[in-house]
Amino acid sequence: MGVKTFKPITPTLRFTQRPDFAEITKSKPEKSLTEPRKRTGGRNCYGRITTRHIGGGHKRRYRKIDFRRIKRDMPAIVEAIEYDPNRTARLALLKYEDGDKAYILAPVGLSVGDKVVAGEKVEPKVGCAMPLKNIPLGMTIHSVEIQPGRGAQIARSAGAGVVLMSVDSGYAQLRMPSSEIRKVHENCFATIGQVGNTDHENTNIGKAGRSRWLGIRPTVRGMVMNPIDHPNGGGQGKSKGGGGWQHLTSPWGQLARGLKTRTKSKPTNKFIVQRRKK
Repeated sequence: MGVKTFKPITPTLRFTQRPDFAEITKSKPEKSLTEPRKRTGGRNCYGRITTRHIGGGHKRRYRKIDFRRIKRDMPAIVEAIEYDPNRTARLALLKYEDGDKAYILAPVGLSVGDKVVAGEKVEPKVGCAMPLKNIPLGMTIHSVEIQPGRGAQIARSAGAGVVLMSVDSGYAQLRMPSSEIRKVHENCFATIGQVGNTDHENTNIGKAGRSRWLGIRPTVRGMVMNPIDHPNGGGQGKSKGGGGWQHLTSPWGQLARGLKTRTKSKPTNKFIVQRRKK
């Protein structure tokens, strides 16, 4: 689980940093745990672009991941660590005692042959899932539910980890990767450990072509567009707007910096103990 660099024999390779895939033990996914992934090109059902800069890219199949850890109190053996093109984290292929297989996010330290289990009262070791009320305080966890039984929604990307700070009055206080402290119901399940592939943040795509392989189309600044295409477009030469200086905005005119977009009366505000540090 590291990053490899290249000799700068071309301008592209000078700054390229790519994962070495040293932790991957299986090249092809478990066919029964995959399904087709339809690509939209950023268009909705009317053919209109609703998300810009999406299109092309390599064909992918979606890996069905067990975010609910459905099989409780049944041990499973880690058969393989796999690559997932749909997310930054790696996947661990589990084989249960009854022969069923499932994917989970592979945490740091989980390797082939390890035994994991999900349940109310299990040993708190890497890869095991249990309710927040039964996890020792101070442990790093990931794949945390927001509502009991809903499935993991918090800390699922590469290198993400949440710290369990306290459990009191039916709620656990968690310190998020953003440093925000939030309350979550004590019956919500979470997995022990930090999500793997921690070196993902050090990767450098290196060239425009690799972005196209990932399905990411080019992006240009609003200032270089025409006035009809963007509020910051137009003007004579390199100007800050047709009729004078303008604030940076989105293509639809919303301020891009300084504008708070979170709803003030959001129902989940009562669960936030401390906001993230600015």
